[in-house]
Amino acid sequence: MTLHLYEISVAPVDTPDVTQLLKEIDARVHRDGGELIEAQVTSKARRIFVIAEFDGEVAPWDSDPIGAEQVSGPHAVRLVGADLDQLKAARPAAGYLVEWDLPADLDMETYLARKKAKAPKYADVPEVSFLRTYVREDMDKCLCFYDAPDEEAVLRARKAVDTPVDRLHGLGEISL
Repeated sequence: MTLHLYEISVAPVDTPDVTQLLKEIDARVHRDGGELIEAQVTSKARRIFVIAEFDGEVAPWDSDPIGAEQVSGPHAVRLVGADLDQLKAARPAAGYLVEWDLPADLDMETYLARKKAKAPKYADVPEVSFLRTYVREDMDKCLCFYDAPDEEAVLRARKAVDTPVDRLHGLGEISL
């Protein structure tokens, strides 16, 4: 079984029906033989980050049937910093998502060694809890999830581990 990331852009409308869109995404994942691991919605409901587990080949999605503006993926990802079975059981919420566009010369082994070495420095920012990271296997980017009181705290945590932030999203409380 392999984890895959889909990034979905929602058309800018006054009040997108994200709950319905999430139900359609969940149905699509199951129709394709997969399991929805999580779907995180940005606070303004303009982007949805979907992690799904599939066995075998995974097809790209057309945006029209699920009512999205654009769909990127599937991109194979690796879960770092959390156990998949515990994640499935608890389905923990995250307050913030950091996207980091990885440098072209960074390989997975170096990334994982760097992450392991720097992770203890999160203790310097106790108000922030690092939850999990999904690293794209093609090393294009990683998505890091946090629980924190505010964006400034997340930025302090990223500074403590000396890791860049390309995009920072507050996450909404919309879920299935």
